Amino acid sequence: MPQQLRCRLAFALVLLVFLPGPLPAQDKSGGARAAQVNAEAWDGKRALAVIVDLVRFTPRAMETPGHQQTIDYITTALKKTKFGAVTLQRWTANEAGRTMAMTNIIARFNPENPRRVIVATHYDGIIKAYRDRNSPDAPMPGANNSASGVAVLLETARVLSELPGVPPVGIDMIFFDGEEGPISLGAGDPNYRAIGSPYFVDHLAEFYPNARPEKMLDFDMVCFRDMRLRAEQSGLNSAAVEVRKFWEIGLKLAPGIFEKQPAPYAVGDDHTAFQLALIPSFVVIDIEYEPFYNTTEDTPDKCSVQSLEAVGRTLVRYLYLP
Repeated sequence: MPQQLRCRLAFALVLLVFLPGPLPAQDKSGGARAAQVNAEAWDGKRALAVIVDLVRFTPRAMETPGHQQTIDYITTALKKTKFGAVTLQRWTANEAGRTMAMTNIIARFNPENPRRVIVATHYDGIIKAYRDRNSPDAPMPGANNSASGVAVLLETARVLSELPGVPPVGIDMIFFDGEEGPISLGAGDPNYRAIGSPYFVDHLAEFYPNARPEKMLDFDMVCFRDMRLRAEQSGLNSAAVEVRKFWEIGLKLAPGIFEKQPAPYAVGDDHTAFQLALIPSFVVIDIEYEPFYNTTEDTPDKCSVQSLEAVGRTLVRYLYLP
């Protein structure tokens, strides 16, 4: 992995020094329970269509027309599901010498359930393809890097709304703004840090006045046609039991995509702010995305229906675990 990419994604290593090792032993009973949930309705073609739609709004960075178009697209899609009670968390951020209007999108399923689980992604995009050798100032499409996570959440919202019965936990879907940093350049910004997720955590009591969420799952870069998903180390430190549950299901559903051996590094993303708040959290991400990472070639043809279904169907079954 190029050092530039490692620098962008591994800043959470300051939390702990990790030693790589195999995933914890699998819980056979938990996997059996999850297998009873029919997740076949989760449609990778529909998810890929969402990615194609979002790429049309490029660039989707803060303060661009595509940014607001993306907000409108997500809220419209959610209102067609049982996640239709959408809250827009708006604030003004003073970052990198400018003032920016920011918006996190929060949608709740089964809001009466006091047990809450956060399922999250980011929707903002990088403003230019700074790693592209030929066109570093061109808009960055971001099919994998940002649109794929949105597609996974929206298709999951649709499926959960149609399945009989409800999961044992209430689900809060959060689409974070500003994950790509103050100047929307990811590793291109030497002072990179996420904006939307730390802001949400700072205001956690506004959404969880009585009890904090039990756990948080984050999704980013999850559509690559050659995807290989390995558990990263910050999640294993923060939420080892939950990582084991998720990978147990994934290994059964898509053994060619999920890998038992974890990654030897930590990844910093929107889950990091929740880890710092001591909420068990992990990210599902494949950062091995060369040579397309943050270039003009991060386009829908690099995505696959099979990769999307592997992640989405695993998520649905996971959410029905006790």
